[in-house]
Amino acid sequence: MTATTSVAEDARAAPGERGGGRSRPGPWRGRLYRWDLRYSPYAFVAPFLLFFAAFGLFPLLYTGWASLHRVELTSLHHTEWAGAHHYVRLLENDFFWNALRNTFTIGVLSTVPQLLMALGLAHLLHHRLRAATFWRVALLTPYATSVAAATLVFVLLYGRDYGMVNWALGALGIGPVDWQNGTWSSQCAVASIVIWRWTGYNALIYLAAMQAVPDELYESAALDGASRRQQFRHVTVPALRPTILFTVVVSTIGATQLFGEPLLFGGAAGQKGGASHQFQTLGLYLYEQGWFNYHLGRASAVAWTMFLLLLLIAAVGGLVARRRGGDG
Repeated sequence: MTATTSVAEDARAAPGERGGGRSRPGPWRGRLYRWDLRYSPYAFVAPFLLFFAAFGLFPLLYTGWASLHRVELTSLHHTEWAGAHHYVRLLENDFFWNALRNTFTIGVLSTVPQLLMALGLAHLLHHRLRAATFWRVALLTPYATSVAAATLVFVLLYGRDYGMVNWALGALGIGPVDWQNGTWSSQCAVASIVIWRWTGYNALIYLAAMQAVPDELYESAALDGASRRQQFRHVTVPALRPTILFTVVVSTIGATQLFGEPLLFGGAAGQKGGASHQFQTLGLYLYEQGWFNYHLGRASAVAWTMFLLLLLIAAVGGLVARRRGGDG
């Protein structure tokens, strides 16, 4: 009777107790485990995909649809098929070409000095310098400053009657400059705001790339008798070519989308880029068409034209990088 009871209790015992303490997972637990391995990565990236679809993909597709229709901002429910009419009209519009030309000019005036200065500052910070952390934080301060605050300060500096820049020019015997109403003067003023805000940011990117260059290269160059300037030219710059290409492409894209600085610099006529559209960029032209003239279809065509330009810039940058990689 006792032996029979013992055998029955052993038969009813848990599998883990009979198998040395190891229990096999049940079918539901194994299925949940397989589902977790298969679908949890998608669950982690789902928030990004949802936000991108809502605030990135949908506006892009809707803008493309609106660019092919006559849509007014005051009556969005009234639409009329227009085809490529808005794009053809852009190619025939002098204001569009003026905005494109101004965007290119301001982009060159801001990007070239900005990257050259950033490269020089990064070279200085790469060597041993007292309070290096302080100088690195100071370089990043303009980037952390808001566009509105920085632009309003520069508006005061470039004031025609009481600006500090004209005061300094007067001390040198140069007459005052009407920075806002001149063509080249206004474009240089807007470019200086961009230079001030982004030079330190690019300098830190170059500094990070310089710190990745092996010290053995500099030691070999020093043993060969190369000066510090020659080391910078023949060792640092070739090693930074991929980083330089990256900053050129990113800065060019940023210049194409330039909006806040010229808008605030122009004051009441900011959306026009000045009284004579002398510093109106593509971003300002889009803003004027959509939110002042209420032509949402035309503004959408401008937006997609800018998008295609950015794709072209990225493609050119990728082609140059591929050729550089092939030559290397």
